[in-house]
Amino acid sequence: MRVDIGVFAHNEAAGIAAMVARLLAQDILLDPAFSARILVLANGCSDDTVAQVPRADVEVVDLPEGGKSRTWNRFVHDLARADADVLVFVDADIEFCDAGALRRLVQAMGSHWAINSQPVKDIVARPEGLSVIDKIIASAGGGLDDWRSAICGQLYAMPATVARRFHLPIGLPVEDGFLRAMVLTDALTGPEDFSRIGGAEGVFHIYASERSIGALIRHQVRIVIGSAVNFAGFGALVAVPEVARHAELARAAAEPGWLGSALRQVLPRWPFGFVPGHFLTKRLARAAASPRDLLRPKRLLVTVLGLGFDLVVYCRAQWAMWRGTGVGHW
Repeated sequence: MRVDIGVFAHNEAAGIAAMVARLLAQDILLDPAFSARILVLANGCSDDTVAQVPRADVEVVDLPEGGKSRTWNRFVHDLARADADVLVFVDADIEFCDAGALRRLVQAMGSHWAINSQPVKDIVARPEGLSVIDKIIASAGGGLDDWRSAICGQLYAMPATVARRFHLPIGLPVEDGFLRAMVLTDALTGPEDFSRIGGAEGVFHIYASERSIGALIRHQVRIVIGSAVNFAGFGALVAVPEVARHAELARAAAEPGWLGSALRQVLPRWPFGFVPGHFLTKRLARAAASPRDLLRPKRLLVTVLGLGFDLVVYCRAQWAMWRGTGVGHW
């Protein structure tokens, strides 16, 4: 089985050598059942990422233009081997659970169109010596429960033939959410098929958690903006006939202004402005579904604090979109 592993690296000079060492320790490189190839996709770097990559058994691609969705297109359609069977997408700042992680991830593919590793925060994996703020952040699951049905952009794999069905618009702030919708609906040409995405049991990776409330707010603002941008992209795709939607995605991947044009056509929208209101009310909806939980003081306090957090994030996301900074975030 031919497996191409794309490592997405943007200004990762400080940690890229250690990341490559972790990759070279993966047993998929030694297993005779696999022909594995590692490509470090250094995109838009303004530091010494390229120079810091150990060159033995690794190919380095220095891409002058940044952006994860743009780099995804280059990896899938230009840089991966034409006869590759599986493509693995890896962020350059994660750690693997063990030396067999990538092999088991690929072996778990089955009939899925995408298979995920489970993300684990470093402050959960290594809980010793945490501050009070760290413990609060560690206790917030933050979307990890859906790792089997969402695409976790930090580490996942796809059959190469499936990945090549799709292109991603240039400039997506949250490309994995957009890709998830494309995979589930085959580029919005049919109903959602949740059997296409799965999780590899026993395979997880560790990622660096935000370590302050300010950083957590900035991260969540990016997620909310990305979701709003994705919705605008979906709207632009639905506006063309079903038979033309894959071709429209290819056009979006070739035209840097496609996503901005899509945003200007649909946003702002009355009455919610740039960011749909459900991003502000979804916590209330969950609370309304289980009102008895609010009788517990701790749960009530968490809900109230969460609503305050959501309000701050929502307002900051609206402001950023109004200023025109919603597109192009790496």
